[in-house]
Amino acid sequence: MRSKSGRKFTVLLMLFLFSCIAEARKPITIYLAGDSTMAEKRPEKRPETGWGEYLQKFFKKDSVRVENHAANGRSTRTFIEDGRWQAIIEKLKKGDYVFIQFGHNDGSVEKPDRYTPPEDYRRNLIRFVNEVSARGATPVLLTPVVRRRFDKNGNFYDVHGVYPNIVREVAREYRVALIDMHRMSEQVIRRYGVEESRKLFLQLRPGENSNYPKGIEDNTHFSPEGAEIIARLAADAISELNLNLARYLKKD
Repeated sequence: MRSKSGRKFTVLLMLFLFSCIAEARKPITIYLAGDSTMAEKRPEKRPETGWGEYLQKFFKKDSVRVENHAANGRSTRTFIEDGRWQAIIEKLKKGDYVFIQFGHNDGSVEKPDRYTPPEDYRRNLIRFVNEVSARGATPVLLTPVVRRRFDKNGNFYDVHGVYPNIVREVAREYRVALIDMHRMSEQVIRRYGVEESRKLFLQLRPGENSNYPKGIEDNTHFSPEGAEIIARLAADAISELNLNLARYLKKD
């Protein structure tokens, strides 16, 4: 006949095993840290769409959950100052991912409220990588997506300066997965060309949408179609990098 201590040990062991199974079944969370090109939009801004809003559709919902913390106008510096970064760190659990994409606002020298010098940008990226890793989660660095820019001869040109290369350097130095949204989105814009690429961005004629009665020609923020295409680039890169997340991508 079992002793009371033996039965107690068996019960505790079973509870431990059940808790381990329950923990293992929790979906992986991908936290998105970034700027307006990635962020979820308010109703009064539609049809402007952040590409992060479409990332969930590429994953099996019971296995991966995308939590979008990206916000309009944020640089690495202001994302920290606003407490948005700490909010992610406090929620992280082992096995989660943090996708980090900044650069649009860090490089805005003309906007001192968000500008982040290159050396500080690098330092902030390193902080992000170290703090995510310390929590047992996986940091993934993303270069900023390109803006739609063509010269008078129809040739594409970039306006991000040194910032994309800083991301690449930090990823290489700290052996972190890199999704090069900058190069991939440039390829898309070049392929679509001067006129066709308009439909990927927030481009509306006067009277076409009640949120923009005077129309708008925005070459930074995406239309729903553009956001979905950019999100697919990220999903394809996850597969190509053979991240653990790739096993949870939907087959299509």
